Amino acid sequence: MERNNEKTELLCEYYAKWISVYKVGAIRDVTLNKYKMTQKWLTKLVPNLKLSELNRISYQQLLNDYAATHERQTTMDFHHQLKGAILDAVDEGLIERDPTRKAIIKGKTPSENKKIKYLNQFELHTLISTLNLSSDISWDWFILLVAKTGLRFSEALALTPKDFDFSHQSISVTKTWNYKGDGGFQPTKNKSSVRKVQIDWQMVIKFSELIKGLPENEPIFIKGKVYNSTVNDILSRYCKKANVPVISVHGLRHTHASILLFAGVSIASVARRLGHSSMNTTQKTYLHIIQELENRDIDLVMRSLSVLN
Repeated sequence: MERNNEKTELLCEYYAKWISVYKVGAIRDVTLNKYKMTQKWLTKLVPNLKLSELNRISYQQLLNDYAATHERQTTMDFHHQLKGAILDAVDEGLIERDPTRKAIIKGKTPSENKKIKYLNQFELHTLISTLNLSSDISWDWFILLVAKTGLRFSEALALTPKDFDFSHQSISVTKTWNYKGDGGFQPTKNKSSVRKVQIDWQMVIKFSELIKGLPENEPIFIKGKVYNSTVNDILSRYCKKANVPVISVHGLRHTHASILLFAGVSIASVARRLGHSSMNTTQKTYLHIIQELENRDIDLVMRSLSVLN
C-alpha cells in the first residue's frame, strides 16, 4: 500500500485502507462485514491513535477495552482480524516492532444461553425417531442429513445430486448456498471446508432413492427463499415432541461432533470432517468435551495402574 503521511496516519484509517486493498473482493461478504465491524470498533475505541504510536502496551490496552464488553472468543477474533493488518504495517516499516506479540486475550464469561447446546447419542436417536421421513425430499430429511454429517447449514443447502457419490459412500462439499442474500451458490467458508464426508449405508440407500431423477446440478432442498429460522422452528417442534433439549440446526452440527469425540474419534479426524481450518478451532469449540474425555482417561489410567503390584 502507498506509504502516505506515515508519521501521522491513524490506525483506524490504515486498517480501513488495508481492508479495501487486501480483503474487498477476496473474501465472502459475510466475512468482509466482520472486518468492517472491527474497523468501526477501532474508530470508537482509539479514534486518535497513530499507527506509529502503536506498541505492546497501547495494543494490549485496546484489547482490554474491547474485552470489557465482549466475550473471550469474540475478543480473540478481533485480535486475529487486527493482527494481519498490523503485521503488514511492521513489514512495511510503518511500525518498528510487532505490538501483537504475547498479547493477552481477556473477555466476559459466556452467558448460559451462549454455551454450546448439543444432544447426547440417546437424545439424538429419540429425535430422529420422531422425524417424518416420507418418500419426498423435506426439511425432515435435511435435519437427518445434518445430524449424520455435521455439515454447516449453508453447505447442506447447497448439495446437489451430483455431490453424492453412492459407490464410495461420500458427499462432496465444494460450495455453500447464499441463504442470507439473494440465493445462489458461493464458495465455502475456507479452503479446508472443501472436503468429502463419508456417509453410512443407510443414508446411501435412502438418498439414492430420494434424489433419483432430480436435476444433477440443482440444490435438492431449495424451493424458493430459505430462512434459517424456518428450519430451526421445525427442528424445535421435533425436539419438544421427542422431549429432548431444544437445539438449532447448528446445534445438530455440535451434536455430530460431540458424539464422534465421545466415541473416541481423533480430534484431527473430527476437524477434517467438520471442515475446520485447523485442529485448534476444533479444540477451542469442543474444549468442554475434550476436558471431560481427559478426566475419563485419567480414571482409566488410574484403574490400569492400580492392578499393577
